[in-house]
Amino acid sequence: MIRQIRHTTVFCLLLLVALFVNAGRIQVIEADTLDNNSANRRQTVARFEQRRGNILVDGRAVTGSKDTGEQLRFERTYTDGPLYAPVTGYASQTYGTTLLENAEDNLLTGTNPLLAPLPFWNDVTRGRQPGGRVATTVRASMQRAAFDGLAGRRGAVAAIQPASGRILALVSSPSYSPEQLSGTGPAVTDAWTALTGAEAQPMLNRAIRQTYPPGSAFKIVTAAAALDSGVVSDVDAPTSVPDPYVLPGTTTTLPNEVDGCDRASLAFAITFSCNSVMAGLGVKVGMDRMLDTVEKFGFNDTGIRIPSGVAVSNFDSHMTDDQLALSSIGQFDTRATPLQMAMVASAVANGGELRRPYLVDRTTSAHGKTVSRTAERTYRKVMDGSTARQVRRLMVDVVEEGTGTNAGIDGATVGGKTGTAQHGIGNAGVPYAWFIAWARADGAGEPAVAVAVVVEDAEADRSDISGGGDAAPIARAVMEAALEEEASEE
Repeated sequence: MIRQIRHTTVFCLLLLVALFVNAGRIQVIEADTLDNNSANRRQTVARFEQRRGNILVDGRAVTGSKDTGEQLRFERTYTDGPLYAPVTGYASQTYGTTLLENAEDNLLTGTNPLLAPLPFWNDVTRGRQPGGRVATTVRASMQRAAFDGLAGRRGAVAAIQPASGRILALVSSPSYSPEQLSGTGPAVTDAWTALTGAEAQPMLNRAIRQTYPPGSAFKIVTAAAALDSGVVSDVDAPTSVPDPYVLPGTTTTLPNEVDGCDRASLAFAITFSCNSVMAGLGVKVGMDRMLDTVEKFGFNDTGIRIPSGVAVSNFDSHMTDDQLALSSIGQFDTRATPLQMAMVASAVANGGELRRPYLVDRTTSAHGKTVSRTAERTYRKVMDGSTARQVRRLMVDVVEEGTGTNAGIDGATVGGKTGTAQHGIGNAGVPYAWFIAWARADGAGEPAVAVAVVVEDAEADRSDISGGGDAAPIARAVMEAALEEEASEE
């Protein structure tokens, strides 16, 4: 009898050990797999059982949370949703997150370890803290000026503070209300279907996720390369580029929109946008030196994040001379995001030093304690200071007497460059209207803002579509808002 009891006891002990081993295996080895299993609703329920932290513009929340009383309890709400959608993105219980809602998700949902009172606190308790806050660098007045300026037309605006890299406005149009996607059910599904199927692509963030041929706005990059490389030593001296200019190795003549481009100076070529001169100078600079300058501005960089990822702006690294000539005036395969072209204007405005653009000023706990702050950093030294001064002068000439007079502002020095980019099969599409610019208040030590505007579908006759006519007034409105902000802070 004692022997049977002993065997039973040993058997029970073995079962107990097996139970502990299996429990340990599940909790230690398979915990993450089970947590991430799509059939496991506990994570989703936990994710939405508390209010999500807010995203701030000028210290004011542009997001909120609504208690639905359902299993997925809190839904996201947005104030001025279409205005700030290119900044916030959406946080949907059905379709996930995008943009800042995605990039700062762990802070907004309270799972960021930096929100916890002690290291590894969240891991030990398997809990989460109240959602933190994300304070953006966006200024409401500039965002509104850009949004109203586009007035629903397809296009985008990006504005940067040259001295710091702070992104002051980031607008994409047409936009959408991210609140339509917040919850679950047929209404959300229908909204998703309508938005993703719309011809105008309202959910496409054209400011950072869409690239365009930059057209003549790119000539500022070519001018910087020509000056930095020594191909041009005097901006007022005639160049040797003839008009008509035949693309190297071809019989194709590059047309100009204005007279007077024959062997014109760099100053005249920028002010009145001579294609022949800038294409010829690009070929003289050569592939290697053009590529070096272009990449200093940020082209071909796959790692630009603000913190959301930015589409790569392209400048081909291997081209024939005729292709290089076209690329030097922003055509052929050259493409850029509006943010990239704002970076071009920013580098010129900031004396040749390009600051890394960023959209998040700081993050805090729900109670306002700073969790992280974005440091201002130099992205690259793009050009010599003397080159930057000369290019700034050329851009001022564009606004004061050239193709960009619509951007002029009383009481400020404004530099700009227009662009009208052909596209489509046989260049049959409506040209994109570009304007890049910077503005400095009279008496101020440095420019307050650099801005890039692109309008895809300007509602005008084809012959009237131009960066100066369609995009420059929008840039002026954004710059005026920036100058007013600067004046109010003094």
